[in-house]
Amino acid sequence: MLLDRDGVVNQDSDDYIKSVDEWKPIPGSLQAIARLCDADFTVVVVSNQSGIARGLLDREDLRQIHREMHRQVEAAGGRISGVFVCPHGPEEGCGCRKPQPGLLLDVERSLGIPVAGAPLVGDKPADLEAARRAGCEPILVRTGKGAAAERDGTGIDTALVFDDLARVADYLISRGTDS
Repeated sequence: MLLDRDGVVNQDSDDYIKSVDEWKPIPGSLQAIARLCDADFTVVVVSNQSGIARGLLDREDLRQIHREMHRQVEAAGGRISGVFVCPHGPEEGCGCRKPQPGLLLDVERSLGIPVAGAPLVGDKPADLEAARRAGCEPILVRTGKGAAAERDGTGIDTALVFDDLARVADYLISRGTDS
């Protein structure tokens, strides 16, 4: 299963998450990842990180943030099998920035995990559109920018909607499948 990072796993910020000190997990998200792992889901994070292109953080800052995310997820009993990032800005026209599907297809190529049919949990319409383009199951959470996206309604018509990652985990585990 694929998770957006900011707004799904950790608190989002309009000023970007630029350091380990700014990375704060959403209550219940780390435990949700652990429960998904216990249920044999492979958890992969896919995240646009244009703060790099904007010069707000560098790749080492991002590595430190991701080390802390891994550490906290592991302390909760879970595991993230990979973190895939688009470092480009929105104007660069790359194929990996969501809503383009390139980042998701990189997961498939790099980890050998089929993404078609896999759940992708996000909090923005771009996440859901990337899911559709890659053949994933789009799931919106109301955390992060998800509640605003739900109110707006643009691009969420075929997505399942849940309050947070913990409720997504409940649903997926009860359904009993990783795809």
